Amino acid sequence: MRIVLLGAPGSGKGTQAAKLQEKHGAPQISTGDLLRAAVAEGTELGLKAKAAMEAGELVADDIVVGMIRERLEAPGSDSGFILDGFPRSHAQAASLDEMLTKLGRPLEKAVHLVVDNEEIMTRLLERKRADDTEATIRHRLEVFESQTRPVVNYYAAQGKLATVTGVGEIDEIFGRIEQAVGV
Repeated sequence: MRIVLLGAPGSGKGTQAAKLQEKHGAPQISTGDLLRAAVAEGTELGLKAKAAMEAGELVADDIVVGMIRERLEAPGSDSGFILDGFPRSHAQAASLDEMLTKLGRPLEKAVHLVVDNEEIMTRLLERKRADDTEATIRHRLEVFESQTRPVVNYYAAQGKLATVTGVGEIDEIFGRIEQAVGV
């Protein structure tokens, strides 16, 4: 299983990635987790990422892709992987494809969890996190539409896209994803 989970913030990517990892053994790879770990460990990529974050900038694509490459080359991802929330742009998707081809482990499926914006708003506001205000959620949804929607189209053009309704019971959605990826 070599898949990417795509979807707007609050669409359930992290929840479903964890369930897939638990049942099928392929590691869930979250760029946020990788960034935090690399910064904490003081790796070369982590130091570069930390400098960008402290300057209030986005971490450059080459740094993020480099962290994913390191994780995929480490023990434990030979049987596959579940990328959670990456790639987030067309450029990242192209870089990921190039890297995976070089590793001899091309992506099998991109699963797009589709949830309408009102449901996302409800879900995120119920989390009661300080950064989950209506204004910030609307902004994140706009960023998803402008930057990540092209990734959905990129994988659709390759014939690798599976669209899954991300509304319903967690196990019901999980079943739809398993069916979409053929496991």
